[in-house]
Amino acid sequence: MILILEPNARPESVDFKALTGQLDRLPGIDYRVHREVGAEVTLTEIYLIGDTGALTVEQMQVLPCVEKVVRVSETYRVLGRHKHGDDRPSSFEYNGVKFGQDTLQVFAGLCAVDSPESADAMMHALKEHGQVCTRMGAYKPRTSPYAFQGFGAKCLPYVFELAGKYGIKVIAMEVTHESHVDEIRAALKATGNPTGVMLQIGTRNTQNFELLKLVGKQQEFPVLIKRGFGITLDESLNAAEYLASEGNRKVVLCLRGMKTNMGDPHRNFVDFAHVPVVKRLTRMPVCIDPSHSVGMRSVAPDGVLDLFHVAAQGVVAGANMVLIDFHPEPAKALVDGPQALLLSELAHFLEDIALSRETYLRRTALGIKHRAN
Repeated sequence: MILILEPNARPESVDFKALTGQLDRLPGIDYRVHREVGAEVTLTEIYLIGDTGALTVEQMQVLPCVEKVVRVSETYRVLGRHKHGDDRPSSFEYNGVKFGQDTLQVFAGLCAVDSPESADAMMHALKEHGQVCTRMGAYKPRTSPYAFQGFGAKCLPYVFELAGKYGIKVIAMEVTHESHVDEIRAALKATGNPTGVMLQIGTRNTQNFELLKLVGKQQEFPVLIKRGFGITLDESLNAAEYLASEGNRKVVLCLRGMKTNMGDPHRNFVDFAHVPVVKRLTRMPVCIDPSHSVGMRSVAPDGVLDLFHVAAQGVVAGANMVLIDFHPEPAKALVDGPQALLLSELAHFLEDIALSRETYLRRTALGIKHRAN
């Protein structure tokens, strides 16, 4: 059960203390308080944990400070979309960019930063095409211990400075250790906070629960968590719930394909049919990663790259974010060059994504029309 409190409910107020006092007396029930501090309004939710079956909505609705009560119907307590009376927001804003189940943001960029020149060329191209988001990998976990692992903290200063120069507002950047979060925070501060960072949990760390807890405890940076490449969707959604249960509800789930030879010749079996499923089960925005799903620059007989086809499938299904690899010179890329798109293909890709988004919006409007008849 979730208690949604009146806006700007203050923990030090008499009513708030009266509420928690009554909750303390509920047998077999623990609770966790989550506060979301906004520019003008602070929202507070209290999650009741335990056997709440005997508690009625009407009984809890009259408690001090309580504005609304939501009965939990999914195992994902915080991020879940519950069946009765759950109209909590399915979006958030970060550094002036909105992420929600009704928006679409494109994060085109370098899978791994390999030089200042590559980062500069990438962000310059993004600015020319009106883009304010990118991906820039600094920490790269690899299958082989001898493969390039990323430049780490060494590249952060020039990446952030270039982002400020070109008006990039949000950079998706993978972290594999809590020290990486500290390094990102320190580099942002040292460069004057010219941009924002969305921390990325890679597919290998989707069930690194201690890392999830640590990243979830901070609310400074939103989090993009990739689906685990060899686990069920339910397990991946519960991994995202780890982040939210620790306090960070600014979470986006990324579908990136499943590891199985059933997807051959693609690198992974594309799972973008789960876009509407995630949106139905949770309030999270959904990202798609065509690059790591397809893993190659193959061209279909119609002349369109598989990467374009797969990205379009996800966007037409309602994806809210696209994570896609580009590189000024893919042949020289230190990570995943064979799947990177060329900067000369950026305009075409963005136009194709816009066309796919228009198709999605027309399809949803058509569905509304026919349901009304």
